[in-house]
Amino acid sequence: MHDIPSLSVSDLAERYDALLLDAYGVLVSLDGALPGAAALIDRLNRQGKPYWLVSNTAARLPEHAAARYRGFGLDIPAERILTSGMLLGPCFMTSGLTGRRILVLGPEDSLRYVERAGGAPVPPGEDFDALVLADQAGFPCVETLDQVISSLIEQLDAGGTVPLILPNPDLVYPKGRGYGITAGALAVMLEAILARRYPDRDDVAFVRLGKPHPALFEAAARAAGGGRLVMIGDQLETDILGANAFGIDSALVLGGVAGRRPRIVAGGPTPSYLLASLAD
Repeated sequence: MHDIPSLSVSDLAERYDALLLDAYGVLVSLDGALPGAAALIDRLNRQGKPYWLVSNTAARLPEHAAARYRGFGLDIPAERILTSGMLLGPCFMTSGLTGRRILVLGPEDSLRYVERAGGAPVPPGEDFDALVLADQAGFPCVETLDQVISSLIEQLDAGGTVPLILPNPDLVYPKGRGYGITAGALAVMLEAILARRYPDRDDVAFVRLGKPHPALFEAAARAAGGGRLVMIGDQLETDILGANAFGIDSALVLGGVAGRRPRIVAGGPTPSYLLASLAD
C-alpha cells in the first residue's frame, strides 16, 4: 500500500476527463452526505466537469435517488446516475425474459426497474419464471426467503430452470459506524443451498450485473463519449476490481468498506491512487 500514491480529489479532476463516483461510502451514508461530498459535487457542477454516479443498486430509481441526494445537499441530476438496476433491460432481452413473470425481492422501486426492463413483477407466493434479487430491504426477509427457496427447489426438482439475477453483487455496505449485509450476501446464501442440493447443475447461480462486471463501466464510457476516466470508490472487490478489469484508473477512498487501512495484496485489486477523503 505504501507504493500507491495519494492524491486529492482536485488533482483527479484535473488529470481526468470524467469522474465516476460510487455512492455509499464515497458520497453518502444512510445518514446523509459524507465530508467533502457536497463541496465536490457543487464544484463539479459549477465547473461543468463531467461526472457520473455509478452505483450497484436496484432499490431506488435514478429520479428518486436524485431527489434523495438533493435532500442531503448533493445536486446530482438523475441523468448523471447510472445504476445496476438499469442493466435489467439488456439482461431480460438476452435471456428471453421480456414479458415473463419475475419474482422481485426489494422495495417498490425495484418492481419499477423490472417493469421498465419489460418484465412482469409478481409478489412472493405466486408462480414465477425468474427471480430478481434486487435488494435486501422491502420485504420480510426470513419468511420471504423461506418461500423463495421452497419454490426454487420445487421447480428445480421437477426439472425446470429458473434464471436468477442479481443486480448488486456487493456483500456489505457502510451503515453508520458499522456495516450492513446486501442482496449480494443473500444471493451467496441461496447459491450455497442450491449448489449442495444440485451439485451437478450449472444453472443454479445468479447472473451478476453490477460492479465489478463491465456493463456499468461500459454505460459510463458511452455517456462520457470517450476520454480518460477514473473510478472513485470505497470497495476493492467491486469499484477497484471493476476499474482494473475495464482498463481505467481508480482511486480508493479510505474509511468506507475498505477501511482506513485497506488490505491490498499483490495480484489482487489495486487502486491507482488513495484518497484520504473527498475534502481537499
